[in-house]
Amino acid sequence: MAVPSRHHSRSRVNKRRSHMALKLSNLIKCSHCGERILPHQVCPFCGYYKEKEVIDVFKGLTKKERKKKQKEIEEEK
Repeated sequence: MAVPSRHHSRSRVNKRRSHMALKLSNLIKCSHCGERILPHQVCPFCGYYKEKEVIDVFKGLTKKERKKKQKEIEEEK
């Protein structure tokens, strides 16, 4: 079984691990509502993708929640 004959310094170990750092995710603004979302994804807040409504985000909400959400979207515009 192979055993290292010499000690590796901290700097050498850290150089090897330099690519393991976390990177910031690339977020863009939704063209419809302005929320920050991942690119090439349907906006979970308004349900639009490339200026077209793909999913109805109000479908699963109660009447009260639906009214509140629509009011928030109108205020942001």
